[in-house]
Amino acid sequence: MTNNAEKMTSPLTKLSSLSEEGDKFSSLSTSSLLARANVPLSHSLAADNYMVIKKIYGTPVVKSRITNKEKTLLAKYDFNQLEYSTIKQINEELALLKKWSMSLDENLKSDADKIIDIRLKELKYLAACRYTLISNEIYNGYLALEKYFEDISKYSI
Repeated sequence: MTNNAEKMTSPLTKLSSLSEEGDKFSSLSTSSLLARANVPLSHSLAADNYMVIKKIYGTPVVKSRITNKEKTLLAKYDFNQLEYSTIKQINEELALLKKWSMSLDENLKSDADKIIDIRLKELKYLAACRYTLISNEIYNGYLALEKYFEDISKYSI
């Protein structure tokens, strides 16, 4: 009898552990966890900027796209544009950017701060367009970035 019980529970246990490991960086709760550890000042300022605008106007009203120079900086570190990023990619990127913002290497620190500003600009653009550029459910990394900003901002809604 115990053998049958073990046979019935072991595939479920294996399946749930595989699912948990596969979804390690692909949930919005991960964005919340990233926000709880040491948050660089540049991230807090970007989050406050976004949340104040969102609180006052409901959504950002500026529709400025990122420049080619900014796209080149993202490509330098193999980052996709926000509208083509998954939650997992953005969560991994946020973890890297936090680490780089605390780095002793001034160039890396500067690039990390520029990238968080680029991400803010992209998020504002997508929110101003009411996310109409997003046509695929897979590319919803903007949700992770928005959740991260909400969690670290002192002006959260």
